[in-house]
Amino acid sequence: MPRDVHAPFELSVRFSANLVPTPIRNLGNRRLFVIDRDPAYEPLDALIAGTVNMDVVEHHWDEVLRLKASIAAGLVPPSVILKKLAASPRQNRLNQALREMGRIERSIFICDWLLDTKLRRRSHAILNKGESRHALARAIFLHQLGELRNRVAETMAYRASGLNLVVNAIILWNTVYLSRAVDYISSQGIIIPDELLSQVAPLPWAHIALTGDYLWNEIDRPLERFRPIRANRFNPNNFKFP
Repeated sequence: MPRDVHAPFELSVRFSANLVPTPIRNLGNRRLFVIDRDPAYEPLDALIAGTVNMDVVEHHWDEVLRLKASIAAGLVPPSVILKKLAASPRQNRLNQALREMGRIERSIFICDWLLDTKLRRRSHAILNKGESRHALARAIFLHQLGELRNRVAETMAYRASGLNLVVNAIILWNTVYLSRAVDYISSQGIIIPDELLSQVAPLPWAHIALTGDYLWNEIDRPLERFRPIRANRFNPNNFKFP
């Protein structure tokens, strides 16, 4: 990653319309940057580190647009751009422009983060889902304490691919049966609000036996054959929504 955190932040915000950044580390130590010194900012003087060099941004704006067009057209992946920015000197013109723009974007995001409770909740929910996925992978990968110790890169790739296959199979299984459970509940006249369903992730594994032998041979069972929903455990009193 580049030494300067502002440039990649600008790239990620500028080229990802649906970006929801994760919580910023050491947020209490972060400082804001402003376009110019306005008397209205005086109550925030302790939080303001300086002003953005708009001359650099305006002078190199065409280069920034060319970079955006290259990424949008798929001519170069963002990871390659970030590596080149990391290797280039800090005096690089494009680097300087992105750094100044990143300061603006980061300052806006910090203000949004502090003022928007829904943004914080959504970001933490996404972060928790990612952590749950990693926890599932750790639970599955029991062999050798979950470490890839083989010296052959190809063999390590096979092991990693196998792990991802099992993780995705569990996620698919959970997704199918969660959908069927929701359909059954709906058939009983109970509608679960979409904002609650969006908080559900198909990542639990307590109901799955992870230890034992995995049989990969073809099973003579039609794919559309499902296990029955446990309707006897359904209790309408558990679905009281405000």
